[in-house]
Amino acid sequence: MPAPATFAPFLGDAGAGAMVALARRVGRYGMYVQAPPDVGFGVGLVQRHDAALQFLRTSGRSGRPTSLANFVARANTFRETYAYDRPVVDGIEPYLWHEGFVEAARALYGKPVIVPNIVYANLILPGQELGVHTDVPEFRGVNRKVVPEWLLVVMHHSGLFDRWRMPIATGVAWFHQAAGGDFFHYPDGPDGPEARIPARFDTAILLDTDSVFHGVDLVGAPDAEPAAMQPGALLVHDGDDRWHVEQDGVVLQRLGWEDVRLSISWKAYCFADEAERRLVDEHADDLSLPAVLDALLADLRARGRVGDALPEDPQLALCMIDEYVRFPQPPHARGVA
Repeated sequence: MPAPATFAPFLGDAGAGAMVALARRVGRYGMYVQAPPDVGFGVGLVQRHDAALQFLRTSGRSGRPTSLANFVARANTFRETYAYDRPVVDGIEPYLWHEGFVEAARALYGKPVIVPNIVYANLILPGQELGVHTDVPEFRGVNRKVVPEWLLVVMHHSGLFDRWRMPIATGVAWFHQAAGGDFFHYPDGPDGPEARIPARFDTAILLDTDSVFHGVDLVGAPDAEPAAMQPGALLVHDGDDRWHVEQDGVVLQRLGWEDVRLSISWKAYCFADEAERRLVDEHADDLSLPAVLDALLADLRARGRVGDALPEDPQLALCMIDEYVRFPQPPHARGVA
């Protein structure tokens, strides 16, 4: 598995300060949660059903008991997009085109043509954590716009669709140091040792987050609890160093800047050459959802997991998640103090 690259410092004091100012200027961040689709394969499953199941089964990274309502508040961070194919927020250009990330992405896969694509901010509050997961991959013809996100994760971990995979490099940079909130990852696979990186101001890492399991430790004090928020809550900057969480116009919590963990993520497509890039643009060798499902079903039958009579949806979808996505166990399940 390609080794990650680390940066310390990353942008320098002035550049890092500009990212903090940008985060404040954007000012409003929604919860990263989506309603389950009501049509299509896997109907009723949330987009990241794989990660949600693992969080609920293990009580998350911290091992603290959780209810479904508490899970919604604990596991859904706040997010806003700063660039999508192009800058959508003024001032993100130095980050989107950061040459250090571009060079590290070239080295990660040995692919010289790098196309920066997305930049988004994650803000995590006291009592929240980001459970172990891998990011959503992409394949020629099949992406999150046309199939559920959990299915893309299943596809990658199955290994059946590597020929169509579009390698994505992910950079994560930290611009504020709240209590807790270490970044952890498993660079040698789910059975390997855990590596940890404190979320220190103006530091960064670049790695293959579609393949490497990773997450964020509990933010704040060990006994911190998030506000009783539901999907649709907003994190709003009040000016100076103050923030608040609101739900339907009602303020649920007030916070200082020192309480908030800010990271900014960068994603770029990595191509071997312009011909490979054209293959994507021209859709000359695309997958389709029927072809994906046929391949997965054939493999599940070969493994003895399903027979001729298939489980009904969503049981079949859950079978795919359980068969292909093998998570590392959290420290409390491994017996690690």
